[in-house]
Amino acid sequence: MYPNRQESLKTYGWNEDWERAWTGMPESVRRYSPARVIAQFSHSYAVMTVQGPCNAIVTGKFEFMAAKRADYPAVGDWVAAEPLPNESRAVIHAVLPRRTAMARRAAGSVPEDQIVGANLDYLFIVNALNRDFNVRKIERYLILAWESGAAPVVLLTKADLCESPESFAAEVGNAAPGVPVHCVSALAETGKEALEAYLKPGATIGIAGSSGAGKSTLLNWLAGAELQSTQGIREDDARGRHTTTHRELFLLESGALVMDTPGMRELQLSEAQDGWQQAFSDIEELAGSCRFRDCRHEAEAGCAVTEALASGELDPKRFANYKKTARELARQARKEKAASSPSDKRSKKTARPRSAGKADLRPGKLICLLDD
Repeated sequence: MYPNRQESLKTYGWNEDWERAWTGMPESVRRYSPARVIAQFSHSYAVMTVQGPCNAIVTGKFEFMAAKRADYPAVGDWVAAEPLPNESRAVIHAVLPRRTAMARRAAGSVPEDQIVGANLDYLFIVNALNRDFNVRKIERYLILAWESGAAPVVLLTKADLCESPESFAAEVGNAAPGVPVHCVSALAETGKEALEAYLKPGATIGIAGSSGAGKSTLLNWLAGAELQSTQGIREDDARGRHTTTHRELFLLESGALVMDTPGMRELQLSEAQDGWQQAFSDIEELAGSCRFRDCRHEAEAGCAVTEALASGELDPKRFANYKKTARELARQARKEKAASSPSDKRSKKTARPRSAGKADLRPGKLICLLDD
């Protein structure tokens, strides 16, 4: 079936792997057509179908069967859609299992995840080289990236404002073991060639960072067109104002798909053990060399972590953030466990049967991201 899919669908990332996933779906799903969610609004979506783009909503049955907010389609999802006859609209019947998922804690007192972007290959973590530069913030975004399943890439934007961007890149590199770090400037037109390796046809890339970091400017620069409006930052604190109001997937001339997202001001951590361990893999490796397995890395004899701190091998600020995020994870895990206790009425709602992808199988995902 794959060679017969129309070019519009293949352009938006449909390939042999997704064809196999589609073939494995129940007959009740395969009676419809695959489509990709390319934009999300308050109560509707824009999807790319085999006939081209159109607006879509979920069916009433879908709404009834959805057990939680994360069950709903998100930008980047592949869905089973049914175009409505004689209309430029479609209805969504099902969501294919996600391969990766970037999530946030939905607003409200009930702990619930909302999928920000799905099936991302890379997550560009954007931080500007101005007064908003913060390595500790980048570390926290790395937890988000690793837990999502997407490969993180750190982009230090507005490099034209900095006399020695290489020194900042080296600082970030020490805090992000194994993660590519690139300095770029849309104004000075520098650094774009280093990003070509990620901007391949069919690759899906998310952009995350604080307001004012230059996410929309970066997207416009990569696209060579004004896809998103931009605004200046506040002069007193280098913080930005919201210009992106919804999530949308843009197709670049290179064939890559880039998702812009609203700015994220605060990252509160929930259970994200895998992402936390990956983001601090250097400290975890040191901890594995401690004499005692339950070492607290304080005053114990034979502690490889304290030895690294004493020798200067390990940055004390990085270690402090490591311990701080560990405490946050433990505290949020207790809250979520309490919220999901049998006494919680929500736990009595029967979830609809659905196929689980890799991102769905992680327990207690993930990160609380609060917009400006």
